[in-house]
Amino acid sequence: MEIAFNNPHYLWFLFSIPLVILAHFYSLRYSKKKALTFANFPAIEKITGDRLVTKNITLLVIRASILFLVILSVAGAIFWYQGTSTQQDFVIAIDASSSMLANDYNPNRISAAKEAALLFMDKVPKKTKVGVISFAGTSFIEQYLTEDSQKIKEAINAISIKKMGGTDLGEAIVTSVNLLLPQEKSKAVILLTDGQSNVGQILDESIEYATKNHITIHTIGIGTEKGGQFFEEIVSKLDEKTLIEISEATEGKYYRALDNTALTRAFNDVALLTKKQLSIELAFPFLIIAILLLFTEWTLINTRFKQLP
Repeated sequence: MEIAFNNPHYLWFLFSIPLVILAHFYSLRYSKKKALTFANFPAIEKITGDRLVTKNITLLVIRASILFLVILSVAGAIFWYQGTSTQQDFVIAIDASSSMLANDYNPNRISAAKEAALLFMDKVPKKTKVGVISFAGTSFIEQYLTEDSQKIKEAINAISIKKMGGTDLGEAIVTSVNLLLPQEKSKAVILLTDGQSNVGQILDESIEYATKNHITIHTIGIGTEKGGQFFEEIVSKLDEKTLIEISEATEGKYYRALDNTALTRAFNDVALLTKKQLSIELAFPFLIIAILLLFTEWTLINTRFKQLP
């Protein structure tokens, strides 16, 4: 659980609260000096009793609270927590580097990945928005987020091995996160790869970017421990350590899919997950509370705490 802010730069105004407190006590000293000119002290005591200090502290707390809540509201406070929900939007990110041609799956890794992703689309609830990207040395947006299942399946089927060399997991994560940012639902990335990130974006920075934006990344490691051949004698093996680090840092799950069946099972499990990162917008509630406190202050000043002339 945590509170985040859409406009954190406004939090600098919190330093104005001590100024409000100083101004209050300066005003209090001025009021006491003014009261000394009133000769009929018994009359003052009958009207105010012993509530002078309590009255001023009460108003101080109210005014400071109003300012505090208004600043949090303008800063766009959001409360993030782990909860359960069946509503979630996804980006499916499939590795399309040459290593995905390895033959340790039937017929190869990329074909098995596409087949499992297609079955995943039959499991997700209706109204779920899904986007698709492929990646190698850079990322390619195959389909922006949409509820149209047919378009998503066509995009998955269209994925092919990219000529650009290398695998850039970092850029794949950033591209996926950027696609999800405008969405209001809980958001997750399904990152399917053999985990061999060897070019491009610094991976730690990409993970931090996803975490900052509360995007869950579920990683699916495709590839056996023995590895599979592609392009004659070249062997590609699964890099589990990297994928585990990504999923743990973003509160997702890591799936080790050692064959076609396990790969399909991993996608199905993600579709059925109900534990998600959820958020509550606090800006409007804080503003309403601030308005109510402002009305309370006005009422007290003009009734119970009304000052003597």
